[in-house]
Amino acid sequence: MKIAVAGTGYVGLVAGVCFAEIGHDVVCVDIDGAKVKKMKQGISPIHEEGLEELMKKNYAEGRVDYTTDYKTAYRDADAVFIGVGTPERPDGSADLAHIATVARQIAESIEKDCLVVVKSTVPVGTNDKVEQFIRDFLKNGVKFEVASNPEFLAQGTAVKDTLQAARIIIGTESKWAEELLIKIYEPFNIPIVSVSRRSAEMIKYASNDFLALKISYMNDIANLCELVGADIQDVAKGMSYDERIGAKFLNAGIGYGGSCFPKDTKALEYLAKQHGYELRTVKAAIDVNTAQKTMLYKKASRRLITFSGLKVAVLGLTFKPGTDDLREAPSLDNIPLLLEHGADIIAYDPVGSDHFAKLYPEGKNLNGTIKYVNCPLETLKDANVCFVFTEWSEVRSVKPADYKRLMRTPLVYDGRNIHTLTAMKEAGVEYHSIGR
Repeated sequence: MKIAVAGTGYVGLVAGVCFAEIGHDVVCVDIDGAKVKKMKQGISPIHEEGLEELMKKNYAEGRVDYTTDYKTAYRDADAVFIGVGTPERPDGSADLAHIATVARQIAESIEKDCLVVVKSTVPVGTNDKVEQFIRDFLKNGVKFEVASNPEFLAQGTAVKDTLQAARIIIGTESKWAEELLIKIYEPFNIPIVSVSRRSAEMIKYASNDFLALKISYMNDIANLCELVGADIQDVAKGMSYDERIGAKFLNAGIGYGGSCFPKDTKALEYLAKQHGYELRTVKAAIDVNTAQKTMLYKKASRRLITFSGLKVAVLGLTFKPGTDDLREAPSLDNIPLLLEHGADIIAYDPVGSDHFAKLYPEGKNLNGTIKYVNCPLETLKDANVCFVFTEWSEVRSVKPADYKRLMRTPLVYDGRNIHTLTAMKEAGVEYHSIGR
C-alpha cells in the first residue's frame, strides 16, 4: 500500500520506516531539505536504537524515501499519516499550527480516494476539525476521511515499541476507514482496538496521564519515606507483587520529562478547564513533578553555604537514557540554577551534550561556567559535589570508590537511585538520593 508520512520526528520517522519494514511503500515528507538529504544517506535526525539500520535497509530496497515535495507524495497515496509536532503553548494548550498546515497541503494535493490518519497527539475533537478543514480546502472531488491512530512509543525504544506494540488503537467513523486502517496494520500481527475517533484521542491522553500520575505518586511517597525513615525501593518492591498495581513506573526519582508526559498532562488539564471541569488528580501530578525536578538542588543548597566557585559534576543531561531528547529534562531546571549561583560545571552525557551546548555553550554562563567532557569519570576530578540526573549505563558504571577517589569532596546527589546506601557508605561517600 502507498503511504505518505508528514513529519520526520519521533512519531513520523519511526512510523514511516516501520511501515516500510513490514512491506508498504512509504514516502516521508519534511520541510527541511538538509534533513531530507541526510535521511537519504541513512543518517537519522534523532537518536533511536535500531532506527538507522532500518532506514538504510529499507531505502536500499526501495520501500522508503524522503522528500520535501509534499504535493507528489500526497497526490496518489492510499493513506497519509500526520506525525508533526503539537507543542505546548504557554497556557498548557496544544499548538495545532503544524497540523493545520499539513491538513491544507493534503486537501490541495490528493487526487484519489485517501485516508488521512492523525498520529500526532491532539486534544479530543481535533480530528473532527481536521476533517472539516480538509473539506473546506479540498481541490479535487475525491473521497477522504480522517482517522485517529495515536502512537504509544517511548523515546529510546521507539522502533521496538512500534514493531512489537502491546496494541494498536484506531479511531474511525466509517467501515471504509476502519477496514483500510486494519489492512495497513495487519502485517504487524498486533491486537487492534477499534473505537470512535474521540475515544481514540482520549485513550492517548488517558494512558500517558495515568503513567504520569503513577510516577508522581511514587515520588510523593518517596518524599514522605525520607521523613518517616522508610526506603522507597523496599516500598516499591512490595507494591510490585500486586498484579493490580504492576511493577512498571514505580521507580522514584526527580520527575518525568520528555515530549509526552509534561505536555499531555497540561493539555488534558487545559481541556478539562475548557469544559468547566477540574481534573484534580492530573493537576496534582503536574504540581508534584514540578517540585520534584529541583528536589536535589534544594537538598544541596541546605547542605552547602554556596555554589559559587565550587566545581560541580553533572552526570546525565537528557531526560532519560537511550535518547538525545532534552525536552523537560531535569538538567534544564537544575543547571541554570547552579550557574546562576556561580557553579563551575563539568557535564557528561553520551549523546546529549551537543544539544545542551546549544543552550549553554562552553565557557562563561550566567555567573558560572560549564564544560562538557566525554567520560563520566572526568567530571569527578576534584569536584566538590556531583549530581546524577540521567541513569545512562555509562553513569551506572561509575563505582562508589570512584567518587571517593576522584572527588575533592565525595558529596553525591543521585536523582535516579543508582547506588545502594550501603555501598556508598562503605566507600566513604556522603550520599543523598530520593526516598531513602
